[in-house]
Amino acid sequence: MGGGGFLGVHLANALTRHGAAVRAFGRTLANPNELDERVRWSCGHFEDPAAVAEAAQGQEIVFHLLSGSVPGQPGQKPVSDLETNVLGTLRFLDICDAAAVRRIVFASSGGTVYGATDRHPIPEASPTDPISAYGVGKLAIEKYLGLYHHLYGLEYFALRVANVYGPLQSPFKRQGVVAAMLDRALAGKPLEIWGTGEIVRDFVHIDDVVSAFLLAATYNGPHRVMNVGSGAGLSINQVASDIEAVAGTTDIPRVYRAGRAADVPVNVLDISLITRETPWQPRFSWHDGLRSTARWMATRRIARLV
Repeated sequence: MGGGGFLGVHLANALTRHGAAVRAFGRTLANPNELDERVRWSCGHFEDPAAVAEAAQGQEIVFHLLSGSVPGQPGQKPVSDLETNVLGTLRFLDICDAAAVRRIVFASSGGTVYGATDRHPIPEASPTDPISAYGVGKLAIEKYLGLYHHLYGLEYFALRVANVYGPLQSPFKRQGVVAAMLDRALAGKPLEIWGTGEIVRDFVHIDDVVSAFLLAATYNGPHRVMNVGSGAGLSINQVASDIEAVAGTTDIPRVYRAGRAADVPVNVLDISLITRETPWQPRFSWHDGLRSTARWMATRRIARLV
């Protein structure tokens, strides 16, 4: 579910390369030329039970990547978020149970479920006090996954993912500060920053996130929730400076806008659990990952101009 998005396309392609028979389901396919031709693509809405049931039929493992909102979305609408994400997922879990799906791997949010905390990096056992409807919804879905496991034996695994970046990420959505800034820097446009730029975030490359999802599909240990991040933090101002450097410009203006209520001051994830329990390690350093993303985006911009 959510197979047409940034993470979905990367994950579907990786599963195919590993020999899996993959079916991807989503509203739209953002990068149709990037999806492996061996992946079976199904277009449909999460709110359409018949379409979801048809996509889930015969699947052993389902990756739930869908979300109808983003963390920093202005004018949060908790009721809409609840109806689309949480209630939609409950209907989806009923469908998976009826279709005899064995395991669900869920893309949760390490950036929002914890809320503001004084402990950094943040381990999975930390209190969860999200300050956005997005984070509340992600946490509620984790709890319902636990309930369905208890009631019906449906296996699940939730990965609390940090701020993902890398090739194929759209610069035009309200999620993905790296893609948005890179796109503007390469075009010579001012970089937009919410707040003072001193908030700190954990950035993890898409390839590292995908490898964590592949491991989650077969992990049989005692844990049901794990963080996925780099384990290190960067201020948004530092991100902007690094982006200027890889874009080859150092004089791009920065536009500072009012801070957002959903932004916690610091969010860096403790990744010791997943690195201890599985072979997973983040392979991409920040600068290597940023350079590879910049090369992809520069090539994409040239292709649009031709």
